[in-house]
Amino acid sequence: MSTAEYAVGTLAAVAFAGVLYAAVTSSAAKAAVAGLVQRALAGTF
Repeated sequence: MSTAEYAVGTLAAVAFAGVLYAAVTSSAAKAAVAGLVQRALAGTF
């Protein structure tokens, strides 16, 4: 692979990481994780 291909791959990976970060830090994701943890601790599935 050439340097340009590495640069494009790196940019794509950084963009994907940014999207994942935005999704994980959203209030909806936090609420979903909190609900999941509460259900797991309560023992109801």
